[in-house]
Amino acid sequence: MGRASPALRSRPASHAELDDLTLRRAQQGERTALEALVDRYHPMVHALVWRMACAQGESHVADLVQDSLVRVLQNLARFDPAGPARLSTWILTIATRVVLNDRRRGPPPDAKIEPKAAIDPATAAAERELAAAIAAAVLELPEPHRIAFVLREYHDLDYAEIADALDVDVGTVKSRLSRARAAVRERLTRTLPDLFRGDR
Repeated sequence: MGRASPALRSRPASHAELDDLTLRRAQQGERTALEALVDRYHPMVHALVWRMACAQGESHVADLVQDSLVRVLQNLARFDPAGPARLSTWILTIATRVVLNDRRRGPPPDAKIEPKAAIDPATAAAERELAAAIAAAVLELPEPHRIAFVLREYHDLDYAEIADALDVDVGTVKSRLSRARAAVRERLTRTLPDLFRGDR
């Protein structure tokens, strides 16, 4: 699936990383700095967890987001600003593992998913249709493929970062992404043939 899809481009904009001084203060346990960190990264964590675990319902998503942020704060002193990972990537990795560990504890209950509508009134109907089609296609993916797809397409992690988050090798990440993209494209070609005709 091409990375220029309008619905994928509606992903949350990448947040600027927390400034170094605030990060240092947060690592020292300063309350206002910790609150600034949570305020900065909460939307990003929620977006990731919702796309990975929305079938479990919004209340459970909220619990997983809270659990993720608690673990971030508990381990914040161990984060190395001079290391290879950005703070946002480190936080997304923690959130990913929280969701995966939760899923291993048992199957999720059934829940209805309501894709978010587009905002632009001039293209609202088309955007809603495409967003709903993509959401449905992504939710149909096997869990390992869906998680890799979400981390790459919605959060722009590179292959190595995804491999680290999922504790697999880069080759496995590439394979999962290739299969996920093919499956999403095949679904969209069937459900929106006019939009994707000739775009294989």
